[in-house]
Amino acid sequence: MTAIAAASLELEPQHAEIVSATLPLIGAHIDEITTEFYRRMFTNHPELLRNLFNRGNQAQGAQQRALAASIATFATHLVDPDLPHPAELLSRIGHKHASLGVTADQYPIVHENLFAAIVAVLGADTVTDDVAAAWDRVYWIMAQTLIDLEHALYEDAGVADGDVFRRARVVARVDDPSGAVLLTVRSTGAAFPKFRPGQYVSVGVVMPDGARQLRQYSLINAPGSEDLTFAVKPVAGTDTQPAGEVSTWIAANVCVGDLLDVTVPFGDLPAPDGRPVVLISAGIGITPMIGILEYLAAEKPQTAVRVLHADRGDATHPLRERQRELLAQLPNGTLDVWYEDGVTAGLPGVHAGLLTLDGIEVPADAEIYLCGNNGFVQAVRGQLIDRGVPAARVHSELFSPNDWLLG
Repeated sequence: MTAIAAASLELEPQHAEIVSATLPLIGAHIDEITTEFYRRMFTNHPELLRNLFNRGNQAQGAQQRALAASIATFATHLVDPDLPHPAELLSRIGHKHASLGVTADQYPIVHENLFAAIVAVLGADTVTDDVAAAWDRVYWIMAQTLIDLEHALYEDAGVADGDVFRRARVVARVDDPSGAVLLTVRSTGAAFPKFRPGQYVSVGVVMPDGARQLRQYSLINAPGSEDLTFAVKPVAGTDTQPAGEVSTWIAANVCVGDLLDVTVPFGDLPAPDGRPVVLISAGIGITPMIGILEYLAAEKPQTAVRVLHADRGDATHPLRERQRELLAQLPNGTLDVWYEDGVTAGLPGVHAGLLTLDGIEVPADAEIYLCGNNGFVQAVRGQLIDRGVPAARVHSELFSPNDWLLG
């Protein structure tokens, strides 16, 4: 895994003073600024929304909030270097960018539209030349940090910057009883590079309206294979969010023999190193955990593993049988599940209601992996913090642009 050192670039004292003074003002208007930024950028570059950005996240405002949180967190660190370096946040962004093929030449596009949005929202009288220069410096320090990280990730993957997509043929499809679809793909050209447990790929599909949309899916097969297997769970629409257009389309249309655009793998979850492991997941958040279990069963079967999973019921529990098969190969593994419907509560290891760590022993030296929706991740992280678990031992994989959960 590519490490992120503390940023060698620093704000000049006069810039730090201005940023510190204006950070509350920027923060108070950050949602307006980022909304205006994306409106401007997609007006000037509509191809970015059609072919790069997640239209569902844009519709819900999730991407805007992620950008706001990232910039505010980074600026806060620059004006107070004694605060913890936001390495985890930057690593997550860098890996996501690499999985989308983001390159250095796209950062000036962001800069131009972001700063135009700041002036439009706050006014030219507020955004003086000195204020603009100070925040310009914040942006380019953060941008250069990410550009350097992404370049290193591309080098590690053995590809030119941004050259991450491969044409891949679907060689197997399995429809899981939970409704998830398991697809195995094989490159039609050079083989995919080796991947680590818990990593993911971006999959690109052309939608009925001609837009090419990208989504990330965790790999669920054991590392070492040239084939890649990932699980896709269709997401139904609700009153508060649109249906998952890419996953629904894949589940309804993709068959064995079809071709997909699939990237080389990325993702910054650390591989288990032999210490005890606790895997905590909800719903389709089980997928990176299955990848880790596949790795442990193949490479480190004596590892002490505690698996905790939450779902609506056993019928909706993705990869339920594979999870149990893998745990059967791990003599020091245990499984506890929580089902909201409570139908099977009382069976060994099955609890009714929402997942809770009450009464669950977490080894003092365990590495903890956490994946699920926003509310689940926040709730479990809170329980872990209350127990005094160091943040450095909690590794989260987030399926939406909710970087503020890492802070």
